[in-house]
Order: sequence, then structure tokens, then C-alpha cells
Amino acid sequence: MSGPEWKKTACNLCYVNCGIEVLVDSGHIAKVRGDRDNPKSQGYLCNKAARIPYYAHHRDRLTTPLRRRADGSFDAIDWDTAMEEISARLRELVDRHGGSSLALYGGGGQGNHAGGAYANAMLRALGSRHVFNALSQEKTGDFWVNGHMFGSQTCHTAEDVHHCDLLFVIGANPWIAHGFPNARDQLNQIRKNPDRKMIVIDPRRTETADMADLHLAVRPGADAFLLGAILATLVRRDAIDHEFLEQHTVGFGEVRDALLRIPVEAWAEAADIPLEQIEQCVDMICAAKAMTVRVELGIQQGVYSTLNSYLEKLLIMLTGSFGRKGTNQLHSWLQPLWGNSPNQKFAPTDTEVIAGLLPPNVFPQAVLSDRPDRLRAVWVDSSNPANTAANTVEVEKALRALDLCVVVDVAMTETARLAHYVLPASSQYEKTEFTLFNFEFPKNFFQVRAGVLPPLEGTLPEPEIYTGLSRALGLLPGDNALAPLRDAAFRSRAAFAAEFRGFMSKNPAAQALGALVLYHTLGATLPDGTAAAAPLWNAALACAKRAPEAVRRALGANGRVPEDQLGDALFDAVVAARSGAAITEHSYDEVWSLVSHPDKKIRLAIAPMLEWLGRLDPASAAGASDYPFVLAAGQRRMFNANQIFRDPAWRRDDPDGALLINAGDLERLGASDGEWIAVSSPAGRLVARCKIDDSLRQGQLALPHGYGQSYPAEDSERLSNGPRINLLTDSQNCDPIAATPYHKHVAVRLERLPASEAAGHEERSRRIHHA
Repeated sequence: MSGPEWKKTACNLCYVNCGIEVLVDSGHIAKVRGDRDNPKSQGYLCNKAARIPYYAHHRDRLTTPLRRRADGSFDAIDWDTAMEEISARLRELVDRHGGSSLALYGGGGQGNHAGGAYANAMLRALGSRHVFNALSQEKTGDFWVNGHMFGSQTCHTAEDVHHCDLLFVIGANPWIAHGFPNARDQLNQIRKNPDRKMIVIDPRRTETADMADLHLAVRPGADAFLLGAILATLVRRDAIDHEFLEQHTVGFGEVRDALLRIPVEAWAEAADIPLEQIEQCVDMICAAKAMTVRVELGIQQGVYSTLNSYLEKLLIMLTGSFGRKGTNQLHSWLQPLWGNSPNQKFAPTDTEVIAGLLPPNVFPQAVLSDRPDRLRAVWVDSSNPANTAANTVEVEKALRALDLCVVVDVAMTETARLAHYVLPASSQYEKTEFTLFNFEFPKNFFQVRAGVLPPLEGTLPEPEIYTGLSRALGLLPGDNALAPLRDAAFRSRAAFAAEFRGFMSKNPAAQALGALVLYHTLGATLPDGTAAAAPLWNAALACAKRAPEAVRRALGANGRVPEDQLGDALFDAVVAARSGAAITEHSYDEVWSLVSHPDKKIRLAIAPMLEWLGRLDPASAAGASDYPFVLAAGQRRMFNANQIFRDPAWRRDDPDGALLINAGDLERLGASDGEWIAVSSPAGRLVARCKIDDSLRQGQLALPHGYGQSYPAEDSERLSNGPRINLLTDSQNCDPIAATPYHKHVAVRLERLPASEAAGHEERSRRIHHA
């Protein structure tokens, strides 16, 4: 056995996916450090990445396929039996109800993306394009706005934080949640430089807000009123960039008229922000040479979330803070992470399909309705809707009602316990992966990660899982049929391209399975066992066609690579670079080439948004008296991550996922710091340990995401670790356009527990943490 070895990969805890090196010793990850060779993160590492071994090695890993019995327990079965039985049930279901009765939930997330290409391929071959995932629970309102403004829902803004002199942070806490490369380093540089400023809008005085020059502690749920008041003040002062608007936008007149109708004083009062602070904010915007706006889930899962995203974009455009160094931009893609689906509807719930995705909020309705076109089967890949989707009770009811539910995951999740079959996947560090959240401008990066550990015995990487199922279903040709393509791939890329085109034209049924065809043919030629990255070949060809000069700059190719070989050169560079590689390098004025409208102008006036703005009533900002607290459900903290982390031992701080509460509120409740408290909403109830945090406004509460998972205690009984927050959330409390849940604004009430109930929770906490 070889000795300890450092291997390059990427962090899987947030979508920045910083480059890391892991020390592999005897088949285990022993240590983690930043990868100085990574061109994007350059050795940067936050505290959370050091806990990656707790993901890779824990005792809840699955090592055999499972089939559920009628009593809810599971039998271990072999892979051949699982493939045969699942494919037979899928075929029967599709033959009886059609492929549209089947949906995919998940398909990757965070640092786990490669499997999504293969899961989507199999479901499309079966006739389904229905996909639910985390993006459509968080971001689709923003995508909807982008589609109208920029011409495509795949147009997506990025922030040039590194060069701005004013960073405007709205509903985000990048000190903890990051969200852009080297976040803490960049925030420290802004704080130390007297010529650079920062504004933060957040109800809580977060770690980032504490560093800001101006913190606007908005009333929870009133972001739209505050943003509207700021925009109206800018227009009243005529502090807008007329030259930019005239040259690059359409529709400013309608927007100006709508903003001038805003009663600034009343909206400032609704937001609970003094007028003088709004004036100070506008002064700082006017003084800035280059402002960049950074937003996150605080407004994207807040009240009026799609309208919030629209107002955020207006702030960028009206000040001309776009397309210049230090401002906001659009970014390129190697492979878009979502699609463009304007005017499409999901029939079972009459819901708009945004970015090719369905909102998890409609999942229970899509299953539990009595419509003939309802969903009857769901394929869950690397996702846990029983914990992550709003209204846990309804989601679990829907999962139990399905004719077929199959889960592909590394551990026995809450969703897996309700599935008919569970298939054990290799972990993110036991297989080829790649990073798809690539949002940089002017230089964008991509990283293909080779496996750094051997697959856990009994598990399979997703390409092999979907190969077995697709062949059992009669969808994917066998190795003999694919051999000519594989032989051509070893001869030359040109020979392979010709053979691949010919094969697909002769086998139209295999077109949806292009990812698997590439995996078994071109994949055999790729370095370091990275065959699963083969579907990126088509993406590289398309990227080179869309932006040839930007690709040339990124590769340093200049005129040395013929145009018809540029896509292949990009693909080869990406799959060969273990620390990642640049895929495009634009000049700032090329941002306009990324706008999808034919005239390359941004549409400012979106009629539904302006109508919504005109209907806003400042009186609506007041809270409900029967549920007097506003809970931010799903807060990011120093020691929480996402649903892939199940081992409670990884949390050094906040092991129980405490309910943060202002000291004054706790005193009025008559409770003590650290006490177990019941939290109730119209949807349900949970119990959490409370913790005083005076960075919150009075009346505001916060619970973290990434908890509420079951894990075996030392005696093997499964115990839940921390608050299962979606017991409190209601799928109807959501955005009217994108159906994204208002997770940052959940009305709740609190009550103290009887001593006996509190003692039970204390004992369960002790057992799960082995205290």
C-alpha cells in the first residue's frame, strides 16, 4: 500500500467550490488544505472545508441496494436484482401512463454535478422533462427576471467584488456564506481601504453588516419597500446614469414614472429605516465610481422575492453599474446549469416552468391531485426533499403516495426511508466530478475533479448506475454497438466526431442518452479515469462556437489553434487540469455579447413587475399578532453546511442548531439562554435549544439549515440531530410567480416546554453527540 499522498480536488460545501488538496492515507481523507495551484481560489480555504472527512467517512453510508418491504423496513438486494426490478417497474409505469408521469428530483448539487447529466439523460429517454431541484426553491424568481431583462433565463449576473469601490450587499452574509471567490479576503480588503465602502441591507447585524460603512437594518419582509424607496430617491434626485440608459437599455421612461409614484416616506416607515439613512445610502451610491451589488437568499427567499430581484436589477441598471470593471456583469458558461423555458407550463399544477425547472412547492400537489396527468413516480438523485422542501408533512405524504420512488444517494436520508428502492452511490470524492457553478467575469474557470478515493465497496458512481438501468430498459446500445465509436475516439477527435454524428443520426432513440454514449466511448480516452466528464465535450464545442475569442484568450491560444479545433482544445484543457482551468476570458465591453436580445439592449420595463410595484401596500409590512415572531428558516452559520453532511460530530459549535433570539424577547418569554423552546407555525411545531443573539432585531428569530437529519446513535437507534425546519414552513407561503418559498419570513410563536419534555430533548441531544 502506498504512503500518504496529497491529491487535488474541490470543496463540496458551497457553490464557490474552492480548490483544495486532500491528504489520502490508507484510503481515507486525513487532512484538507487549500490548493495554491487552483487559478480561481489560489489556496483560499474557509473553516468548513476542514470537516470534509466527516462527509467522506461516516457510518451511515449505504453499501448495498435496498428494497422496501410492505412494513416499511428494507431488504438488501444485489445490483442485478435492483436493476431488473426497477427497470421493469419503470417500463410498466411509462407504458401505462406515459413518460410525463415521471419526474426527477435533484440531479446533483453543491460539488456533486456529474450525476445530473446521466439522470437527466435516462429520464428524457423515458419521455420526461420534469425536474425539481434546489435551484427552483431558491433562484427561479431571479432567473425569470433575467429572462425578461436580458433575453434568456440562462443570462445570469456576476459581481466584480475584487475591483469595486462600493459593495452593496442585500440579504447576504458573505463572511459566513461566501458566494464569491475568496470572500473573507475581499471583505477584509474593503474594510481596510478608506477609499472603498460597503452597504449592507439585512434585518440582522451579521458579521458582514458589522464590517459595513452603512447597515440598513430593514424590517423582516420589507426589502421591496426599502429598495423601492432607494430607487425612488435616486430618480427624484436625477442621480441616474442617463448616458448608460440611453445607450444600453429600453423602457426607462415607464420605470421612472412608476418609481416617481412611490411615497418614499411611507415606504421608509414600512421598512423601518429612517429617511436620513436612505439619503446617506444614495449619497454613497452617487459617490461611487464602481458599485457592485451582491444578493442572496435573504431576498430571493424573502417576501415578494421575484419583485426583490427585479428591484435589485434596477438598482444596478439605473446607476450604470454594469459592464464596467468593479460592477455587475453577465458571465459565460461552459455548460449552463439551468435552461431557458419562457411561457412553458407544468400541466398538473398549471405552474410556470422557469429555467426548465419545477418548484418543489408544487411537488405534493402534483402527486396528490386526482388529475389523470398527475405525477406517479419520482426519481430522487442526490437530494432530500423530505427535509429540504417546504411543508415536510405534505412532502412525506406525497412520497408515500407514489407508485414508484427510487433514491440514489450516499446515505439513508429521510427521503430514502420512504422510497421503494435505494441505490448506494459512490461519494463525491470516490468518483469523477466537476464544478458547474462557474459565475466569474471577465475570466471564468472550470474544474474537473478526478476521484481521490477508491469507491466504497458495494457502491457505484452514477454513470454506472444509469448505464445498468438504461440497458435493462432497452434504451442504451450494448458495448458491441458502441465499439466503433470508442475505436474512433482513440484514433483522433475528428474521426470520433464524424463517427458520433453518424451514430446519432442512425440511432435517434439514443439521442437523449448522449451523455452515456460519450461516457462509454470518448470517456475511455480521458486522463486520470475522468470518463464521467465526457459529456463536457459537447459543452466545450458549443462554448467555443459562442465565444471563440474569449476561449482563445483563456487558453493562451491566440492564432495557434484552428477555429474548427478550438472546442476540442478547450475540452482537452479542462479535462487535463486537476486544479481547474480558465474557459473564457472576456474584455469588459464584451459583456454585451452575452445579452440575448437581438439588439443587445436590456429591457427595464417588465409589465407584471411594475404592476406589482404599484400594488404594494405599506400596511402589509406589519406582522400577524397571533404569530408575532418572524423566523428566518435556513440560516447559514459557521458550522453548518448542507444536507449531504450527516455525521453530527463535524459541528464543533452549535451542535443542536440553536434558535437564535434577541435577549429582550427571551426575557419576555420568561426563558433562559440554552433552554429548549417550542416553535409553532400554522404548518407545524418543532423544539429547538435557544441561544441569545442580540444581532437580531426584536421579534426576529433564526434557525439553521442542514439539520434535522437522522443518524445512528451509539446503540444504533436513529435520532434526529437538530431542528427539522420544514415542519414549520408552508408551501403556500411563496412567491406568486416563481413559487419560491418565503423561508426567510415564517410567522411563528414560541412557548416554554414542560420540564419532562425538555428533559427528553436534552437526553436525545446527549445521545446523538455522545456527551
